[in-house]
Amino acid sequence: MSANTGRNYGLQPLGVGVGLRRPHIEQVIAETPDLPFFEFCPENYMDRGGKARRNLLAVAERYPTVSHGVGLGIGSVAELDRVYLQRLKTLIEETGALWASDHLCWNRADGRSSNDLLPLPFTEACVRHTAARIREVRDFLDVPFLVENISTYTILPDPEMSEAEFTNAVLEEADCGLLLDVNNVYVNFRNHGTDPSAFITAIDPDRVGQMHMAGHDDRGHVVVDTHGAPVRDEVWALFREALEHTGPTTVLLEWDSNIPSLGRLLEEAASARVIYDDVTGAAVVAAS
Repeated sequence: MSANTGRNYGLQPLGVGVGLRRPHIEQVIAETPDLPFFEFCPENYMDRGGKARRNLLAVAERYPTVSHGVGLGIGSVAELDRVYLQRLKTLIEETGALWASDHLCWNRADGRSSNDLLPLPFTEACVRHTAARIREVRDFLDVPFLVENISTYTILPDPEMSEAEFTNAVLEEADCGLLLDVNNVYVNFRNHGTDPSAFITAIDPDRVGQMHMAGHDDRGHVVVDTHGAPVRDEVWALFREALEHTGPTTVLLEWDSNIPSLGRLLEEAASARVIYDDVTGAAVVAAS
């Protein structure tokens, strides 16, 4: 398929939603909370049938959904996993997910896979390699495809460009969208001394199809992207900057470890919505 272009990478802004997590899914089905969409992690369902899959499809019948994966390793040198891609495509077709996303990273080499999202070298060769694989994945899945900027704990030596320049170059070469993770921008600022505001304003706003917001663990000497705590004030401030740069988009509140009650998660999403509505001027109606 050809990629969507224009504001928000051609995607309709959905407003503020939350990640679909297993402890909440039956409550979501029973109570249908007032949310515009849910994001699901496909790896939790690709190899499963039975109740887990039925519950996901039940949510997808009630809400728009988007797919956000962690296992693709789009920048790896190893061959793309065709079995994984077919299972992902089947799940996207079953749920009617509006788009798919994964991380701008690598995670496979020499027949081994890492559970970590590993940083890519900021080089022209890596831009061409990664963009070609993104185009292949996007065309195979036949839905819009976004890549997410990751949090990193080291920067590979001899970069030929900044992270923002690398990210923009990949987006342009691949003709894909960006899932802008605002917390990751802040984490990298703390770990590497980069300028978070400069990163955000350097990103092409028309490529941003979605944002992520999450909490992290500040250990003083290092900040770890845990998705296991409330969003910090500094990240809320950066979120406001990001929205001022991009305009209305789709925002996802992540809370993946130390998972709170659904009610507490919805409170955190409501905090995001206050800032979202203040910056954009109006709530966005979800796609039907």
